[in-house]
Amino acid sequence: MSQAEVFDPTVYLNGEWGPLSEARIPVLDRGFIFGDGVYEVVPLYGQADGTRLPFRLKQHLARLNRSLGKIRIDNPFDDAGWRALIDRAISENAGNGDALVYIQVTRGVAKRRGHAFPAGITPTVFVMLGQLVFPSVADRARGAVAVTAEDKRWLHCDIKSVSLLGNVLMAQHAAENDALETIQLRDGLLTEGSSSNVWVVKRGTLLGAPRGPRILEGIRYGLIEELASEAGIPFEERDITEAELRSADEVMISSATKEVMPITTLDGKSVGDGRPGPIYAALYDAYQRAKAREFAHEAARAKPGAK
Repeated sequence: MSQAEVFDPTVYLNGEWGPLSEARIPVLDRGFIFGDGVYEVVPLYGQADGTRLPFRLKQHLARLNRSLGKIRIDNPFDDAGWRALIDRAISENAGNGDALVYIQVTRGVAKRRGHAFPAGITPTVFVMLGQLVFPSVADRARGAVAVTAEDKRWLHCDIKSVSLLGNVLMAQHAAENDALETIQLRDGLLTEGSSSNVWVVKRGTLLGAPRGPRILEGIRYGLIEELASEAGIPFEERDITEAELRSADEVMISSATKEVMPITTLDGKSVGDGRPGPIYAALYDAYQRAKAREFAHEAARAKPGAK
């Protein structure tokens, strides 16, 4: 992780800790057979004192709970239980750089393959630390390339489902076109990227696609809204047309692994003047301040006697 990635991390699977290479699930696990499960990814930032601290953990756990509720899986842990698992995963894996925590919960192992929910099964819970690599300073200064495509996914994109084939195909479309991301459009309106939320700037106003079943509400969605307010940037949550996307002054994406990232080329054409814009710069700076505030709070929480 960072420069010293753990080759075979210690992972949690259904109450047991052990090497990833030895972790096993039965083939009739509903996640394997049907993609019947949800997941969450929490960024961890390495600190100067050697600790790793999660960012926006409360919001990540709230989204995990929402996703589980929408597919009718009882949450196996409360927030304190999940925090204990995450802390244990950090302590079980050597290293002090940036990382991420991957959490997956499936409906569990059925006795036979059948589409309807089987009764009396226990959810499968998996927790793993993974690598977190952010865009370089040079990449940020240059901005990224994106391409567009029609959004053909199902209409429950607000669930962070492990059924990610549509997103995988869009990520592959980006890779085959030497792009960082595929920005999707449905019925002439902007939805989201293959693994990011998308932001458009028009005449100084930041625009975000409406929250709802057509997009996953990224944890950074609410954060970007907060940061815009902090920076005095007008924000509108509304439908964004394809024409507005293509004529935008700035386009950005946000995700756990990108934070906020400028898109300077879209389908081979420059966005604005082809350089990262002032709204991006203001949001990126505000993002770093938000991290510093949260980590100061986390550090205070970790002190002996803190409540």
